[in-house]
Amino acid sequence: MEQKKSNKKNMASPLKAKIDNPLLNKDSEKACAKDSHTEKTDGYQQNLDVNMNRREAFKKLSTGLALGVGVVSSSCSMMASEKLKEKLRLKWKEEFKGNYRLMTDLEKKQTVERLVRLYEMKTGTKISMSSRNANKGVLYGYAFNVSKCQGYMDCVDACIKENNLDRESRMRYIRIHEMKDGKGFNFEEANDEYGHEVPAAGHFYMGTQCFHCDDPPCVKVCPVQATWKEPDGRVVVDYDWCIGCRYCMAACPYDGRRFNWGKPIVPEEEVVREQHYLGNRLRKQGVMEKCTFCTQRSRKGENPACVASCPTGARKFGNLLDATSDIRWILENKKVFRLKEELGTDPKFWYYTD
Repeated sequence: MEQKKSNKKNMASPLKAKIDNPLLNKDSEKACAKDSHTEKTDGYQQNLDVNMNRREAFKKLSTGLALGVGVVSSSCSMMASEKLKEKLRLKWKEEFKGNYRLMTDLEKKQTVERLVRLYEMKTGTKISMSSRNANKGVLYGYAFNVSKCQGYMDCVDACIKENNLDRESRMRYIRIHEMKDGKGFNFEEANDEYGHEVPAAGHFYMGTQCFHCDDPPCVKVCPVQATWKEPDGRVVVDYDWCIGCRYCMAACPYDGRRFNWGKPIVPEEEVVREQHYLGNRLRKQGVMEKCTFCTQRSRKGENPACVASCPTGARKFGNLLDATSDIRWILENKKVFRLKEELGTDPKFWYYTD
C-alpha cells in the first residue's frame, strides 16, 4: 500500500513558536530559571516525521503541551514534593519520546529507565525492562502439531501470565479451537470456549495466534507506523505510539490482534517483572495487543511461554536460519501447511501432523 507523504513541511511552521517557548523545553528546572538554552529532544521531531493527518498530530501535540504546562507549573511550585516533580518530568519526557523505531539505542535506554522508574513510583516495587534488539542471524518460525494437541490450554494460561494480560477480561493472544473429526478445519463451527474434559471423543484441537507474517497486512494499514516487522521476523507493536484505530485488527486475516477496551488489570503479586519494551510490559488502555513470540524470553534464547508449557510437545519454535533446529527439521521432513496461503501473507507459522 502506498503511504501518504509526511505532513512535516506543512506542520513545522505553526508549531515552531510553541516549541521554542522556553517554558516548554525539556527540563522544568531550566523553565523555572528562564534559561533560553534549547536542547534537542526526540519527541517533537518524531511526531512531525510520522505519517498521520494534521488533526491527529495537533491533537497529540496539544495534549503534550498541556501536560508540559502542568509540569512547569507544578515543578516551580514551592509546595510540590520532589517526588511529584520527578514524576511529572518523567511523564513529560515519556509523552514526547516518539516512535520506538526512530529512537537511537540511547533514547530507547532512557525510555526504558523512565518506565521502570514510573512503575516504581506508582507501586513501590521494581521491575526490569529490556530494549534488547533482534539477534543477528535469526529468523523465528513456529510449528504446531495438530495430532499432538489435546486441548488442555496450558499454553493459553502460560501466555496470559507471562505477558501480563488483563485478568478481568481474560484477554487471550492464543486460541485453541475444538473441531469435529471429518469436518476439516472449519473455524465457523469450532468451539473456542469449551469447558468440558479434554480431549473430547470425536474431536481434534488446533491453536491460532499471531502468525508473524513475512508480508503482514496489519503493518501496511497502520496510519502512524506503530506496528512493524523486526529483523528477526516477529511483528511488534509500540504500545505508546498506537492510537487504537484498530485498522490492523480489521486487516489481519488470522484474527491475531486484540484491542484492550479497558485498562489491563494484573494483580501486583502476579506481575511478571522481567519485561521487554516490545513484549510483555504493562499496557495502557485503548491500544492493540498481540502475540510477540515472547520477545522478553526468545531474545534471551528461551522458548516462548506457550512452547515451554505445552504438556504434549505440540508446539515447536526456533531459528529458521539454523539448519540444525527443530523447526527446520519439521519443515524438511514433515508434511506442513499454512492457513490461507492464497493471500500471500507468508506466515511464519506452520501446521503438521505425525
